[in-house]
Amino acid sequence: MIYLLNDKKFKDAKNLPVILTKFLDKKIDLSSYEALIFSSKNGVYAIDRLDSRWKNIPAYSIGSGTSKVIKELKGKLFFSANSSYGDDFANEIKERLFKKRALFLRAKVVTSNLNTILKENGVLLDEEIVYETICNSCKNLKKPPKNSIIIFSSPSTIECFFKCFDWDKSYKAVAIGKNTASYLPKDITYKISNEQNLSSCIKLAKEIQINF
Repeated sequence: MIYLLNDKKFKDAKNLPVILTKFLDKKIDLSSYEALIFSSKNGVYAIDRLDSRWKNIPAYSIGSGTSKVIKELKGKLFFSANSSYGDDFANEIKERLFKKRALFLRAKVVTSNLNTILKENGVLLDEEIVYETICNSCKNLKKPPKNSIIIFSSPSTIECFFKCFDWDKSYKAVAIGKNTASYLPKDITYKISNEQNLSSCIKLAKEIQINF
């Protein structure tokens, strides 16, 4: 069985939601910004709950999944990054946003240096924490059976999984990217998906499953 550690629904995978997203209620004045920066889908969902006027401001997106949500919500997608890594994303957009007022709509915890890179390269960047990732209660979760393939889609999924469960030696691990993989315990062998999205992770997990 292939397990996703969130509540996103995909064919061929079972949900084990070890993480939950908590959207924050706050007032944000968007009137002075020339660009909005999104490093995740949840940043888009969060601002859409707070102020529909975000749709009038050029949006800079970290990757295809986030870009898709921006377009689905009728946002003004201006730039979609080639890379899904935060530091690479920052380096792609720093010249485009030089001396521009930009707002990074972010999680409480970020694992990249996106904000630092932009500020050090002349972007007039502000940041607003609009959501946070929290661990689900372990009592709501059932440990995966032996020979399961576990997909880790963020450092938070790793933290919350290991709060609830020990690693069974029969498990196989798939990480969504090299940054996430770096947070796995050193004794766990893993494979990294070709692209940083859940569909690519599931495709890789299915290939592993065939060769089990």
